Amino acid sequence: MKISDNPPCLRYQSGPPRTVLSYLCPMTQKNPLIYFLLTFVLIALDQSVKLAVHHYMLPGFAGQINLVGNWLKLHYVLNPGMAFGMQLGHEYGKLMLSVFRLFAMGGIAWYLVYLARNDAPNGLLWAMAMILAGAVGNVIDSTFYGVFLSNAPYGSPTPWFHGQVIDMIFVDVWEGFIPDWVPIWGGQYYSTTIFNIADSCIFIGVCLILAFQRRFFREQSQEQQDNHSANIVTTNDADKLDVDHDEEKSGFPPAPLTNETPALHRAEVSIDESIQTEQTDVERCETSPSQPDEKLNKRHD
Repeated sequence: MKISDNPPCLRYQSGPPRTVLSYLCPMTQKNPLIYFLLTFVLIALDQSVKLAVHHYMLPGFAGQINLVGNWLKLHYVLNPGMAFGMQLGHEYGKLMLSVFRLFAMGGIAWYLVYLARNDAPNGLLWAMAMILAGAVGNVIDSTFYGVFLSNAPYGSPTPWFHGQVIDMIFVDVWEGFIPDWVPIWGGQYYSTTIFNIADSCIFIGVCLILAFQRRFFREQSQEQQDNHSANIVTTNDADKLDVDHDEEKSGFPPAPLTNETPALHRAEVSIDESIQTEQTDVERCETSPSQPDEKLNKRHD
């Protein structure tokens, strides 16, 4: 076995004997900061649009702006509840929702780092980064807008954590009264929900995961199995190398190399032999210039 054919995880190091852990190939990791960068860009875009709408548009139909025909519009509304205008009918529902969003934001961020360190598929990581951006964007609204934009609903116990989310994207596909026979919403006036960029990030991220879940999690499962198998193989080889090293220290002759000898063991022996050969050549080069001088001294005597 040639030195160039060594496994990529094998690195020869001189010095003290290596332990089993030094032979293990580290699991491939991805830098989570790359995906957090996308999260930061989306949050900045979401907040910039919301603040621009708040300062430069009138609420309701008075300030409505048509973007594409009559079906895609900018329509400034305040949402006191969840995404897409949904609400919790409780006195402290908004506070509970804000606290839940904070915990969800921390959990999503932790899970994104976990996926990146375990070499999850890029598509899954980008989707999680979008979901995190949407969660953080709406958390900023509900936490601070009640204080800095004074848009907390009337009668809120505190402006903190009671800010209303700014929505502005209006896809006006249909509006009208829902038939009376429809449960819960029957007889009510309905129009397409108005949402914001943070809601869009969450929606798109969830749709990507649902659409490609088999591909995402199958690739992740296969990579984890490959890494686990590689760790098992390298651990067994490392154990045999440590046993051989102990035999050499105890004075017993090393076992002969055969085809059944582990690949890491053969690679290690090949490297040791190459280094010993180089050291022998260097010693010969150092001693060879002194030989003519010894012959001249003998002739002089």
